[in-house]
Amino acid sequence: MTANTIWLGIGFLGQLLFTSRFLVQWIASERARRSIVPLAFWWFSLAGGATLLAYAIWRRDPVFAVGQASGLVIYTRNLMLIGRGACQGKPA
Repeated sequence: MTANTIWLGIGFLGQLLFTSRFLVQWIASERARRSIVPLAFWWFSLAGGATLLAYAIWRRDPVFAVGQASGLVIYTRNLMLIGRGACQGKPA
């Protein structure tokens, strides 16, 4: 197995994680019968974004890397806000 094959696998894994967040959000919204963003959405966003960032860096694609890095800031911040709300007794 070559490094190129391994990195293609990492890229596809990142894309799968990133896409999973939409499935999680859709299923949660259907169950609640209203639009909601569950905690798992942000965790899948973070995991998928980090994996895709690693792939973008390996590909030496600055546009892709900057886009994924920017998203990681947003996903991390949302998880921090959710965590802060949970610590204050507010619903997550």
